[in-house]
This record gives sequence, structure tokens and C-alpha cells, in this order.
Amino acid sequence: MELIILKQLDFIRQLTIKAVVGLSENTIDHMPEGFNNNIRWNLGHIYTVQEKFAFHFAGEPLQLPENFDRLFAKGTKPADWNEELPSLEELLALLAEQPKRIQHVLHDRLDERVAKPFTTGSGLLLNTIGEFLNFTLYHEGMHFNTITLLKRFATQRQ
Repeated sequence: MELIILKQLDFIRQLTIKAVVGLSENTIDHMPEGFNNNIRWNLGHIYTVQEKFAFHFAGEPLQLPENFDRLFAKGTKPADWNEELPSLEELLALLAEQPKRIQHVLHDRLDERVAKPFTTGSGLLLNTIGEFLNFTLYHEGMHFNTITLLKRFATQRQ
């Protein structure tokens, strides 16, 4: 089961990266009417949440740039940004490296219980490292769908 989860983490990440490679900075910052966030926010949010869910709860050090919580944590939005943003290239490098690091550090720990279980906003209780990683598949899939919609809106206006 461990190999399946790790393989799926890599698979969905490759889909996410493929969906945005080659987009302009303008495109990833476009925010259509009715949306609170843009592609850049979704990419940073995916990275931030997976970093915390994979490493924080496993008691491992985070590789989270200092400003990512302010920019990409749950409840943040581009309308509130007032600092330098990571480029698409920087986000893609972080996103590409993360699944490899997860596999390297956590590959044999998926059944391990975390010190402090966590209940998601939808009410799911996560107790093991594997449960946290499995939940991030769902989380990234939701944001992948949003990225796809935002990309469609952005390319239609060009």
C-alpha cells in the first residue's frame, strides 16, 4: 500500500506541473470574476499544505520558504499580497522536488501514528502519516481542478 500512495503522490504532482508548464506569469496571476485565488496561489497552497501534512505531523523539518504561510495558507488570498511572490519557475522546482523528498524520508513510515492527530475542515480524523499523505491526494486533486478552470478562463481572455 505504501508504494501505491507514493506512486499516486508523484503521479498527481506530475499532472499538476504539466498543467502549468509554459504559462506566463500574467496567466498564473489572472483571477476571473467569482474566484478568490489564482493559479499561483493554488500552486503555492498545494506545496504548503503537503509540506505540513507530510513533514510537520511526522516530526520532520519543513522546507517551507519563510513567506509561504503568509501567501498560501488556508484563508489567504492574492488580494492581500504585498510582498515579492515566488516565480512560476520557483514554484515548479519546489513542487517537483517535494514528492521525491516525501518518498525518501517517509517511505517506510506510512503506518506510523502521529504525535498529534488532526481533524480536517471536513471532519476527517487523520492519525497516521499514510492517512495524511492519502488526504493530500484528494486535496491536490481539488486544487488541480481549480487550476484547470482558472487556466481555461485565462486562455479564453487572450
